[in-house]
Amino acid sequence: MEEDETLQGERERAEIETGATADMGRQISVSEFLCHCCYDILVNPTTLNCGHSFCRHCLALWWVSSKKNECPECREKWEGFPKVNILLRDVIEKLFSDAIEQRKEDIQQNSDVARSLATFQKYGNDQIPTVPNTGRFNPRGGGFFSGVLTALTCVAVVLLGYHWSSREFEEDDLVHKPVAKWTAEEVILWLEQLGPWASHYKERFLLEKVNGRLLLTLTEEDFTKAPYSIESSNHRKAIMAELECVKALGVKPPQNLWEYKAVNPGKSLFLLYALKSSPRLSMFYLYLFDYAEAFLPFIHTICPMQEEKHEDVFTKLLDLKDPSWKQWREFIVKYLFLPYQLIAEFAWDWLDVHYWTSRFIIVNAMLLSVLELFSFWRLWSRRELKTIPHRMWRHFWKVSTQGLFVAIFWPFIPQFVCNCLFYWALYFNPIINIDLVVTKVRRLEAQVQ
Repeated sequence: MEEDETLQGERERAEIETGATADMGRQISVSEFLCHCCYDILVNPTTLNCGHSFCRHCLALWWVSSKKNECPECREKWEGFPKVNILLRDVIEKLFSDAIEQRKEDIQQNSDVARSLATFQKYGNDQIPTVPNTGRFNPRGGGFFSGVLTALTCVAVVLLGYHWSSREFEEDDLVHKPVAKWTAEEVILWLEQLGPWASHYKERFLLEKVNGRLLLTLTEEDFTKAPYSIESSNHRKAIMAELECVKALGVKPPQNLWEYKAVNPGKSLFLLYALKSSPRLSMFYLYLFDYAEAFLPFIHTICPMQEEKHEDVFTKLLDLKDPSWKQWREFIVKYLFLPYQLIAEFAWDWLDVHYWTSRFIIVNAMLLSVLELFSFWRLWSRRELKTIPHRMWRHFWKVSTQGLFVAIFWPFIPQFVCNCLFYWALYFNPIINIDLVVTKVRRLEAQVQ
């Protein structure tokens, strides 16, 4: 008896729901769901901030033709990127499924609509998603992270000012001053730069008052005897190799970043910016036009031979041979996939000479690697990998044009401006790239959510 009552109750509820649906169908008509652009039933209805809804393809056609972020009906500007009204779309598709299917077929056959939708969606992907303000930061750069970035910038300014004002420039003088005019103190300075091991022989050179002229007359045999008594053959070879370079050049060859900058201000500035913006082209340029002086030391530093067992970075770079096939293989793999890692490894090898500067370069190289990965991910997610050859050619043309422009106007650029650009790229770019990486991470998180 109870089962019969239950079945009867379910039938009554079904009849009521069917009647309600029928009444709703009689009360709701297609005219109530029309797009005010095409005056046909809404397909993928997109609701703007003002409350008006339009077919998504109609809104895309309007945006492409007008290039205005405003409602086609009331002209009120919309913010962000309009999304499909899912609730309204589901209701329309349930009530008028046949009409919606027919409209979708017609839309798919229209090439202009497809192009407009693709352009509109690409515009939306380029917009930075709005991240809710959690109290710790906001997407426009304020809040906690902005304060940290400002503090780091102030610290960098103080350190840069201190370095610029207090750094001794005697080392730079040796790369310009003829060796025959060196004083005994300058000879000691030259000796100390060969490596930590050279400090053991400093007192012997001071007692003998070895100046530049006397240094040019010394031979390896003299170093084996008193008063120098350099017993280590490796130390004697390192001193003689460096002394031969000094004799050939007439001045001390540059052996660190600051000395290289003093001798080659234009090339140092060019490499600093070129390796940052286009590392692969820059390394290829060094291979073609600066093989012995720049490329060989670079590849031997980042891809050392196993049999090389030198005590410091200077002696390792005195007698360089052509790279082996194993070195080339390691270099090419990193060159293609992680070019900034090569720069970081080169800077790591110079930590003993440039303690803080090397760390700045390493951090900047890591940040640039992350930004490059984000760029490839963006192309992959948009299915635009086929545009890479065109982008590479456009980048090559841009870099070549900029390089030619700088080469033409280099003689007219004041040295002060060059120094400012050099130190800005060296110490401030890492701070700027931190902000860029954080922005990319926020954008990726917003897209995932």
